[in-house]
Amino acid sequence: MDRPPNILVVLSDEHTAAAAGWAGHSHVQTPHLDRLAAQGLSFDRAYTNSPMCVPSRLSLLSGRYVHQIGAWDNGVIPGPSYRTWGHHLREAGYTSVIAGRTHFNGPDRLLGFDRRLTDDLAFWLDHSGRPPRRTPDWRRPTNSHVTEQGTGDHVHTQHDIAATDAAVDFLRAPGEDPFLLYVGYMHPHFPLVAPPEFRALYDAADVELPAAADDQHPVISLLRHGFRNDESLTEEQFREATVCYWALISHLDHQIGRLLAAVPDDTVVIYTSDHGEMAGHQGIWQKQCFYEPAVRIPLLLRHPSLSAGRTDAQVSLVDLLPTLRDIAGLSADPALPGHTLLDPVDRPVLSEYHAQGMVDGGFMLKSGPWKYCYYGAEHPPQVFNLADDPLELHDLSGDPPLVRRLDAELRLLLDPDATDARAKSDQAARMAASTASRG
Repeated sequence: MDRPPNILVVLSDEHTAAAAGWAGHSHVQTPHLDRLAAQGLSFDRAYTNSPMCVPSRLSLLSGRYVHQIGAWDNGVIPGPSYRTWGHHLREAGYTSVIAGRTHFNGPDRLLGFDRRLTDDLAFWLDHSGRPPRRTPDWRRPTNSHVTEQGTGDHVHTQHDIAATDAAVDFLRAPGEDPFLLYVGYMHPHFPLVAPPEFRALYDAADVELPAAADDQHPVISLLRHGFRNDESLTEEQFREATVCYWALISHLDHQIGRLLAAVPDDTVVIYTSDHGEMAGHQGIWQKQCFYEPAVRIPLLLRHPSLSAGRTDAQVSLVDLLPTLRDIAGLSADPALPGHTLLDPVDRPVLSEYHAQGMVDGGFMLKSGPWKYCYYGAEHPPQVFNLADDPLELHDLSGDPPLVRRLDAELRLLLDPDATDARAKSDQAARMAASTASRG
């Protein structure tokens, strides 16, 4: 058997799909990722399976949906049965190595990987398992996720540089075995504090203020209130927040350029992000919802057997593990819901959200041009036709036959009401256990 190829997977945090040069953005500068896109395959309709950090990462690293592994929120600690890319690729003789951000809660810093070069920032990690409070009166303490902005040397920047340094050192002497190197970055996650040389690339006058729907859905209104997105920003704050976000993307691109310079051309390279960033669209900063800026993500794949180009096959992050197994020469695992990206198949996408800001669980089905968002029987759904309404300004949920058809399609993937009940039960048990342990 031929030796399987080395694999580099790069995961950023909060990079929305549209904010990149290869994606057609008129201002965001990503020359290194643009070059990678030109060498490989760009997935123009790639989605996260949860618009939240820990649920998304536990889903993509296990190749299983959020509801299948109980990864409801950012407090979840993976149990001993949790299997990651490292467990799977060990079967093919790979050494699996981590540098940087994984957002693994709990004391196990490897979760099936063989080595860790650098770790997460400790203050992001939760070792209590305590879930968020999901009540209508919950509010984030401040709106610093958008108002903390400007230039400076932030700890996130230092973390990302250190992760790149360690990864490049590993790539100089990786050893004899084929390797899977996962490099996780903080950028462009808020706070929006950008290195000055990258902030200098942008002019705040170039920022276009986004449109928003006239009448907001009640679930979205509560979400905005909870995350203090209903607190008004000055136009100057909005523009500065946007260009700082762009600058963080360019700094991320610079770090990825350093990685790409260190790997041979025959190394398989995958770039993606855990979820997007609303960046003021629909009056929202951060994610936690199912609008396109929050759930559509960049996804690039360079593989010697793939022709360079673009595909509009609809895919999601659960497709990464089947892809890695395929690259490694392993057979398809029927327990995994995803499909290899070496032979992309257009399929419906499922995304879920079970955390603060939404009292009841949220579920998104993306099927063809249609997006169906279900928020429980007590709330109206949302329906958008992205072919006709790419900005998602016109809710079509007033069409009962359409809603019934899309709801039936969602229920082929899961029972949303039963899933919501299970999430709440699990979160209540974890809350009680956490409270008891604190005395």
